[in-house]
Amino acid sequence: MTMLRWAAVALAAGLMTAPASAQTWPQRQIKLLIPLAPGSAVDTVARLVAEKMSDDLGQPIVVENQPGAAGLLGMRAGARAEPDGYTILAVNDSITTMLPNLKPDAGYDPLTDFVPITQMAAINFGFVAHPTFGPSNIRELIALAKAKPNEVDFASGGLGSPQHVAMELFMWKTGTRMNHTPYRGVTFAFNDVLAGHVPTMIVGFPAPNQHVPSGKMKLLAVTSAQRSKVFPDVPTVAEQGVEGFEFSTWAGLVAPARTPSAIVDRLNEAAVKALRDPALNRKLTDLGYDVRGTKPAEFSEAIRSGLQKYNELIKAVKIKID
Repeated sequence: MTMLRWAAVALAAGLMTAPASAQTWPQRQIKLLIPLAPGSAVDTVARLVAEKMSDDLGQPIVVENQPGAAGLLGMRAGARAEPDGYTILAVNDSITTMLPNLKPDAGYDPLTDFVPITQMAAINFGFVAHPTFGPSNIRELIALAKAKPNEVDFASGGLGSPQHVAMELFMWKTGTRMNHTPYRGVTFAFNDVLAGHVPTMIVGFPAPNQHVPSGKMKLLAVTSAQRSKVFPDVPTVAEQGVEGFEFSTWAGLVAPARTPSAIVDRLNEAAVKALRDPALNRKLTDLGYDVRGTKPAEFSEAIRSGLQKYNELIKAVKIKID
């Protein structure tokens, strides 16, 4: 066999064993790793978007929840995943911009270990409480917390979770101190508030949507700058006297760093198409999300600006989780 033919055979063999190119990807199912508990706000929007993306990509997207340590465990696993387009992650700004500022030893760098795909939606939050809890609005809660410092318990999805950070911001703004009860995930925390084991928490919609109308839970306020479209009669925290208070987060999709740009662009295309689907868009809006659907570059800038914002906020509020 001539040297030229040997080279041709070697090249063909290399092509046969090389990873699938962006043109042939995807050839098998894609794993969507969610570092948060099932039923969380991120989990809900990610599952709905992933289902639509599967139709467009022609391969199933299989969800794998890996909660723990407010999202640290799943993020570390995602950072180590093969950058071949067959593992993507659903994240929020807690695990991309808050935790890295709270834990220098987080084990991942949101800017270098991941590549942004799209910001799916903004997540709005509500200040909820069990029906047996005395206060029915923010002014009454502040009065109780000031009368009984460190005696009012609140739940969260873990140290450094958005529920924890939001409440730290609230206590800083109001000059109150309450007792933090962290859980392994927001769903576990929310269920204990629903059961009356812990009286109150700040939680993202749509978790309380069905429980407030049924009377199983009270909604003291919404934490966004504007009132919720789901509960338009419930005033914001700021409207109830806490001037300047605002808290919301976002949900997005990222891939491990070094995932080919053509694959990232295809994932972005599928995700944005899903978010613009009229039926899905309406469903997400009805659940309380503000639908986004950004380009990777826009999402990258949101992560960078979020890291700076929470670096300044965490220092000002003096939030510590160690």
